Amino acid sequence: MRSANLVAAGLVAVLVLLGATMFTVDQRQHAIIFQLGEIRTVIDEPGLYFKWPLIQNVRYFDKRILTLDSAEPERFLTSEKKNVLVDSFTKWRIVDPKLYYRSVAGDESRAKTRIAQTVNAGLREEFGKRTVHEVVSGERTKIMEQMREKADSDARNIGVQIVDVRVKRVELPSDVSESVYRRMDAERKRVANELRSQGSAEAEKIRADADKQREVIIAEA
Repeated sequence: MRSANLVAAGLVAVLVLLGATMFTVDQRQHAIIFQLGEIRTVIDEPGLYFKWPLIQNVRYFDKRILTLDSAEPERFLTSEKKNVLVDSFTKWRIVDPKLYYRSVAGDESRAKTRIAQTVNAGLREEFGKRTVHEVVSGERTKIMEQMREKADSDARNIGVQIVDVRVKRVELPSDVSESVYRRMDAERKRVANELRSQGSAEAEKIRADADKQREVIIAEA
């Protein structure tokens, strides 16, 4: 009976030792093995791995694409010194877990703060080069691509890749938007009336004039 208990205790000890030695990494994760607080090994491939109990520990980092969404729209100035409210989000992922750990201690909130600061500074610079009309319509795609490249260049310093920077919405502040939209609506009605009264030969000229008038209305807001 005593020998059976010893065997059972031995089996339990072996299982505990194996449990403390083995660990798994799945396809959604990076893993870093630390030995006495220092980085020993970086694991990027899924599988079953082993570590020394007591002196080694493992930390996991998400390999998937993550989203950083602005909590509130940011206010930026255009080249005409007009305020616009910009709602954006950023897609990012960890590509160098060792550098990521050394730069931000593996802290996702610190990484997000760094990315948000970079993206907002870049958007402020890009919007400051353009008119309201340009940022609301024609050049939004160009702004997003330039921002992705700039943000990615900085994020690589912390082991992160910027996959996408997307401007969801650009709006005028409420204190000016209502009056601007009323003037633009009146301008659209004026154009519609002129198009009905003029022949097709004059239509293109009227449309071009309307586009110019819209830019003036926005710039004067």
